[in-house]
Amino acid sequence: MSEFWEEAFKSKNQMWGWDPANAALIASGIFHEAGYKKILIPGIGYGRNAQPFVKEGMEVTGIEISETAIAIAKTRYGDSLKLYHGSVTEMPFDENRYDGIFAHALIHLLNEDERAKLIADCYEQLHEGGMMIFTAITKEAVTYGQGKPVGPDRFEQFGGVRMFFYDGVSIQQEFGGYGLASVEEVMENYPFHLIRCVKQN
Repeated sequence: MSEFWEEAFKSKNQMWGWDPANAALIASGIFHEAGYKKILIPGIGYGRNAQPFVKEGMEVTGIEISETAIAIAKTRYGDSLKLYHGSVTEMPFDENRYDGIFAHALIHLLNEDERAKLIADCYEQLHEGGMMIFTAITKEAVTYGQGKPVGPDRFEQFGGVRMFFYDGVSIQQEFGGYGLASVEEVMENYPFHLIRCVKQN
């Protein structure tokens, strides 16, 4: 998977442009209202979704598997972002606790064991009262069912990307033990679930 994303960023560079995702704008607003300061973004890419958090004065740390994407982010942000190079499956990269964690269009790219580990690792790195927000592609996406089946609700598409499509049942199964607070829909290039979890005693 690392080779796939490295080649994708090398060939397509800033493939999603610089406008942040709708979900990033929503999440940054929620975090700002809560007074959060320290934010972790697993799968930060080249940093487009860091913008609204930085704009609100938050300290952003990112994890990214592609060195090319990290290099692009550094040209944009300099040293204002702390960036770890590696796979989110290798978390944690530090012993810090974060107020908020935002993972956009990431969780559905992982297999079942990797998804479970990512959710648990993110929850572990939250402060008490902190929030993690994940976005995950829904079964309402036109791409659901397309490509080669590689498991329940999981399909290989787009030249090798394996995507798991979420519904309410799978969200409850995977996030229910981690302070699941709400689920809403947000439209990007496809419909996504915006999943909020809050860490409580």
